[in-house]
This record gives sequence, C-alpha cells and structure tokens, in this order.
Amino acid sequence: MILFVKLLLAHLLGDFIWQPNSWVKDKEANKHKSIYLYLHILLHGVLAAVLIGDIGFIPYAILIAVTHGIIDLIKLNFQKTKTKRTWFVVDQIAHLLILIGVALFYHRNSIIPFFGLNDFWILITGFLLVTKPTSIFIKTIISIWSPESQNSHQDNSLANAGNYIGILERLLIVCFILTNHFEAIGFLLAAKSIFRFGDLQEAKDRKLTEYVMIGTLISFGIAIVAGLVIQALLLQLS
Repeated sequence: MILFVKLLLAHLLGDFIWQPNSWVKDKEANKHKSIYLYLHILLHGVLAAVLIGDIGFIPYAILIAVTHGIIDLIKLNFQKTKTKRTWFVVDQIAHLLILIGVALFYHRNSIIPFFGLNDFWILITGFLLVTKPTSIFIKTIISIWSPESQNSHQDNSLANAGNYIGILERLLIVCFILTNHFEAIGFLLAAKSIFRFGDLQEAKDRKLTEYVMIGTLISFGIAIVAGLVIQALLLQLS
C-alpha cells in the first residue's frame, strides 16, 4: 500500500503540480512532436525512481514512464474538444491501473524490505490530492455546463479566488476528519452557503446557482472521501 501511495504521489506531482499549462497546450498542439511530452515522460520516470529510492526499481520506473507516454499519446491523438472530459477520466484511470500493477508486481518480487515514514507518505499524498489535482478534476467534469453570469462583466472577484477557496475548504475538511471533528464540516458548508447566497441572489441566474452547487458538492464529496480513506490507512498502520 505504501509503495502505491508513493507512486500515486509521484503521479500527482508529475501530472498536476509540476506540469505547467504551457506544456499541456504544446502537447495538444504538436502531439508526438512536442518536446514537452518527452520532458513530461522523463519527469514521471525520475519522480517514481526517486520517491521509491531503490535502485532495483529503476526498470519499473522506466516502465511507468514509457506506458505513461503511450497513454498520453493515445489521448492526444483521439481526444476532441467534445470528448476531452471523457479522455481525461480514461487517461487517469489507465495511469492508476498501471501504478497498481507495478506496485503489486514489484512488491511481490522484491527481496528488499520496504521501509519509510508511512504516515508521512499517506498524509502528504492525501493532502496533495485534494489541492490542484482535485481542482483540475472538478473543473474538467463540470466544464460541460460553464454558465456565464448575467453580471459577469461586473465581476470584481479576485483572480482564481474560487479555486483557492475550494482548495482551502478541502484541506480543512480533511483536517476536520483526521481530528474527528465531523460537525465542523457542516459548519463550513453552512458558512460557505451564507456567503454565497448574496452573490447568487444578486445574479438571479438559476444556471449559475446550480453550477456552484454542483461544484461545491463534488468538492466536499471528494474531500470527505479522501479524509476517510487517509484516516482508515493511518488506523491500519497504527
């Protein structure tokens, strides 16, 4: 399990945290001719090898990098504007299946015992998961609606404020769960609803209201599931 957690952390860092939007746009435009595609592949291999920290894992790290590149190339060549959401989900599932297979096979065949700060790897991976990766996932899933507020031209909100608010609320939810303060999640949801009520009432846009509600519920749902999984893993190790 900890082996997979480390591989998942490497995947989150390589696919979301350390992959600039400029790389994504260049890959979509140039596909196999993009230099950033190969830098992206190399980054995944290096991250997997470094985080596992075993010279015997290098062939597996190369396998992860190569299969990651193949999966990305398939997605880049077959996705269309209308199918980006579907290919995003398929792409991530395929990557996770590869990581699971590598973790199971390597753990079964490795003669080197696995050591590490297990709690640390679980916590860092869990908290990282609910930041930018979850934001990208939510944005991709609900982009099918993307309503424009009638007052969008008067929007004076801070740049990317909604994204950072979502990240902070998910981090708080995970902290609440890990400290067994589940009631605080309801308080957080109520507080956000109160602050949002005025804006949505002023906009008088039902589509915008539904869009915000869907995004909020998905965000809270992912954070709650992540918190419960992290808590279960930590209890299993204790």
